[in-house]
Parts: sequence; structure tokens; C-alpha cells
Amino acid sequence: MGQRRLLNAFLGGKYPVFDFAGGTVVHITSGFSALVTALYIGKRVGYPQEKFVPHSLTLSFIGACLLWVGWFGFNAGSALAASPLATSAFVATHFAAAAGAVSWMVAERVRNGKASALGAISGAVAGLATVTQGAGFVQPFSAILIGLVAGALCHFMVTVAKEKFRYDDSLDVFGVHGVGGFAGCLLTGVFATRLVNSGLKLANGQPAALGWLDGNPAQVLNQLIGAAIGIGLAVVGTLVALKITGL
Repeated sequence: MGQRRLLNAFLGGKYPVFDFAGGTVVHITSGFSALVTALYIGKRVGYPQEKFVPHSLTLSFIGACLLWVGWFGFNAGSALAASPLATSAFVATHFAAAAGAVSWMVAERVRNGKASALGAISGAVAGLATVTQGAGFVQPFSAILIGLVAGALCHFMVTVAKEKFRYDDSLDVFGVHGVGGFAGCLLTGVFATRLVNSGLKLANGQPAALGWLDGNPAQVLNQLIGAAIGIGLAVVGTLVALKITGL
């Protein structure tokens, strides 16, 4: 009870949610907003009979590489200082992106018989989106596990799930950012540890347990509640914006 009270006071809410660099308020909301918009507007002419692929794989690859580098500023910069915490977030970001690329390519090889460069960069972005909440809370090996989950899960969403439900999310924002961000939110509740981020203190001055494996299993529920709030705001806000735009 003492730990919960202190966390509530520190984070200013009834349900303390860990989100180091904005994965819940950026990726989950943008992903579910994209899904709502895709369903609201409908499919492109020719979809899904016609195959839509990037017109330039070279530009797509360059763009993904720029994203990968820029994400270091996004995640590590959220430490707000050149500090050991920023270094940890930098490493977690890099490892998750690399693991996501590998995981997506393996899933692609299993499904299609071969991996692709497009799949590799898609997996890297999935890893980046999924580790955003936990970048400043998880250890390097946990970041690798998060990336592996991200690559496989997001590949499933943009191939099997999208094909089954036949929604036209042209850039797979929901499948990568929405689903990846949601998974990252929950996985942060599992892997967050005071060994990386000891900023939250108990009444006796000792670092508070953060995630499930750190001795605080209730954090997974807190993360789920935070994700649900983000989804609710995104869905309602997007519908209102679409209605106003339609007028």
C-alpha cells in the first residue's frame, strides 16, 4: 500500500502507467486512429485484388534508416539529460529494432518462403514502436525479447489479420504502431525494473519495484488501463474529427 500510494503521488494519477517516450500517447493513439479512419473512409479502388507495393524500395529503406537513427533522439532524449538512463534507453531502442527486423524476416520466411528488405525495415520500425514505452525501464535482454515479440506479432497483423478482416490500412499504421504500441505497453509492465530506472522511491528511500518480474505484478493491469484510455480517446476523438471534416 505504501508503494502504491507513493507511485500515485509521484505520477499524479490513480493508475500509474509507465510510458518513457510516448508509446501510449503517440503510437497506440495514432494506430487506432488510423484503423478508425480506414474503416470510415473505406477501401481504395482495386483493393485488395490489386497488389499495392512501395514505388521505390530504395526510398523506403532510406526512410526506415532515418527513422531508426531519429528514434534514438526520441527515446534516449526522453531522459532529458546525457545520463546513464539515456544510454540505457539508447541501447534498448537499438536492440529492440534489430530484434524486430530479425523476427519479422523469420516470420516472413516461414510464411512466404523468403525474407525481404521491406520486411526487415518493417520489423525494425515495429521493434522501435514497441519498445518506446519501456526504453527507459527495461534491460537490454528484455529489449531484445520485446523486439522479437514485436516483429512476429506485427507481421501477423499486417498479413494474416488485415487479410482476414479486409480493412485497408495502406501504411499498416494500426498493425505496426497501434498493435506494437499496445504490446509494448503491456510488456513494459512485465519487464520494467528498478535496476534501470530507480527514480521512483518508497517511503524508506529504497527504489520501488516497477514491473511484474521486478516484484510488482499489478503494473501489468495499470498498463492495460492506460492503453485502454488511450484507445478510447483516440477512437472518440478521431470519429469527432472525421465528422467535422466531413461537414
